[in-house]
Amino acid sequence: MARIGQVKVADSDSSSVRLTDRISLGVLAEAVPRDVIEDVLDETGRREQRSRLLPAHVMVRFCVAMCLFFDDDYEEVMRKLVGSLKSMGSWRGDWRVPSTSAITQARQRLGVEPMRELFEQTAAPVAYRGTKGAWLGSWRLMSIDGFMLDVPDTEENAAEFGRKSNGVKSSAFPQVLTVALGECGSHAIVGAAIGPCNGDERALAGRLLPRLEPDMLVTADRNFYSFDLWGKFLGSGADLLWRVRANLALPVLRWLPDGSHLSMAINPKIRRSQREDLIERAKSGAEIDPDEGHLIRVVEYDVPDREGDGSGGSICVITSILDPREATAEELAAVYHERWEHEGLIDEIKTHQRGPARILRSKSPAMVYQEIWAFLLAHHGVRRLMCRAADEIGEDPDRLSFMRSLRVVRRHITGQADFSP
Repeated sequence: MARIGQVKVADSDSSSVRLTDRISLGVLAEAVPRDVIEDVLDETGRREQRSRLLPAHVMVRFCVAMCLFFDDDYEEVMRKLVGSLKSMGSWRGDWRVPSTSAITQARQRLGVEPMRELFEQTAAPVAYRGTKGAWLGSWRLMSIDGFMLDVPDTEENAAEFGRKSNGVKSSAFPQVLTVALGECGSHAIVGAAIGPCNGDERALAGRLLPRLEPDMLVTADRNFYSFDLWGKFLGSGADLLWRVRANLALPVLRWLPDGSHLSMAINPKIRRSQREDLIERAKSGAEIDPDEGHLIRVVEYDVPDREGDGSGGSICVITSILDPREATAEELAAVYHERWEHEGLIDEIKTHQRGPARILRSKSPAMVYQEIWAFLLAHHGVRRLMCRAADEIGEDPDRLSFMRSLRVVRRHITGQADFSP
C-alpha cells in the first residue's frame, strides 16, 4: 500500500484507476464536493455516455480552476489542475494534456447549467453565530449590489450583453451586469443574477428572492428601492435596511425614543387626494393593504466629510425593523455601512481574482455565463475557507488577506495535497 500525500493507493490495482478520477480542487474540494458534482451532472443531463479524455466532472473542476489561474492559457490551467498526478505514471491508459481546441469543445459540451446549478447548491452563507462582524443580534447581515464585467468583443457577445454608453461614446467591450447577494461578514456571495449591461438592476435583484432567508437583514443602496421591489423582498420573510433617495416622501406617523420615526412607503399609484386619508388611517393604527403602503421605520443621520472630498452628507435609510428595542437607530446606521463590505468582495473578484482591467475569456454568450458562474463558485470557495480559518483563531474574516488566501488555494491545487480521497 503506497501513501501519497494523505491518500492511500493500492499498488496492485492503481493501474486500473483513470488519472481523471483523481483530479481534485485541493483545499476547495470540501466546498465543491465530488458527490454534489456527480448529482448535478445527472440532474442537468451532462453525464457523458462514453469514456472521454475530458469527462464532465473534470470540466467542472477545470472551469473553477481557470478562474483561479486567470493569467494562464487553457493548457497551462489543465497542467496545474493535474498537478503531480501525471508524473506518477500509475494510471490506466496514457493520459495527455488536451489541446486548447479540445478543452474549448469540452467546455461547450458541459454548457451553462451544471455550473449554475452547482453554485446554487453549494453557495450558502458560511458565517457561524460566533463569526465576528457577521451579525446584528439574531440577524445575518447581507447586502445586494451590482457590478460589471467586460467580455470579448464578438458579435454574439455584443448582441447578447450590449455596451454601456454615455450618449457620446460606448464602452470598448460588451459588458455583463451581475447583481449579487453577499454575506457582509464573510464576503461570500450566496446568490446572483446575470444579464445585459443595460438591463434593469432591480429586475435582476428580484431574481434573488429565492435565496433570502428569514434570519437575514438585507441592505441595499438607493438605486434599488422601488415600492414594488420592497414589497417583494418583504414577502420573503427577511428584514430590510435600504437607503432611499432624499426626494422620497416619507410622512411622520410617530416619533420614536431613539430619534427615528415610523412612516409609510406609499404606492406611487395612489392618487394624491387619497394619500392624506391613507396616512391618517395609518396613524390611527388601522391595518393598511400592502398594495397601498408598507409600514416602515426611518433613520436619518449625517456623515461628516472628513476627507474634504464631498463624501459626507445626509443619509436616509428605511427598515422593516419597527421596534427600536430590537435595533436602535445608531445600530442600524452602523449596520448600513457594513454594506460597503460588498464593494470589497466585488474588488476581490474584479481586481485580485480576475486581474485589474481584464476581460473574461469566453467569446460566446453561453460560455460567458458558464465562466461567471465558475468565477462566483471559486470566490465562494476561497471565502468559505477564509471564514473557517478566521473562526478558528477568533478573528474577523475582514482581517485576513484575500490575495494570500488565493495563493494558498492555488498552491494546494498544483501540489500533492490535491489528491482526491
